[in-house]
Amino acid sequence: MKAHTKETQAAMTVQSSLDALMEGNQRFLNKAPINRDLLDQINDTATGQYPFASVLSCIDSRIPTEVIFDQGIGDIFNARIAGNFINDDILGSLEFACKLAGSKVIMVMGHTSCGAVKGACDHAELGNLTQMLDKIMPAVNAVQTAEGEERNSSNSAFVNAVSAKNVEIAIDQIKEKSPVLKEMLDDGDITIVGAMYDVASGKVSLL
Repeated sequence: MKAHTKETQAAMTVQSSLDALMEGNQRFLNKAPINRDLLDQINDTATGQYPFASVLSCIDSRIPTEVIFDQGIGDIFNARIAGNFINDDILGSLEFACKLAGSKVIMVMGHTSCGAVKGACDHAELGNLTQMLDKIMPAVNAVQTAEGEERNSSNSAFVNAVSAKNVEIAIDQIKEKSPVLKEMLDDGDITIVGAMYDVASGKVSLL
């Protein structure tokens, strides 16, 4: 399979781009990946790149983005940071990906058993990690629990709920803090979706 070109990228719609991600995840789950010559795709992309989607995800080593979406070289942009939260540098990267490079989907993807989220739930403090985890605290504080229910990393349901809420907050921040991406969204040039990856099954579920 050849890498995307300017023409094949342009032919993809917002919906078909999202479908391509989700269909790729299903191929991954079915153990039926597309046969690709990755070295050939390196040659294809040596003079340009035309990714159809951008994925903001966690740095977690269990989530190799191209693998779980069964994509090749030059297919998707990756922005990865522990806890998949938004900051100015991530926003700038996504603006480049969509406005300048033609990406049609932004997927913010959290995951189950997220170490960064667990750290935020436990109010962990360690060097620069402390200020980083503070950015996840709005999600921790937004998730309600029953009286007496643990609100720390020992409660996996709470951790995963915080991860999902963190995705929702990130999407809201993209719309609020990036007029460039908000305009593209309003004009139908891109879509912004949230998702959760299950580290136990490999399945990506849209939120």
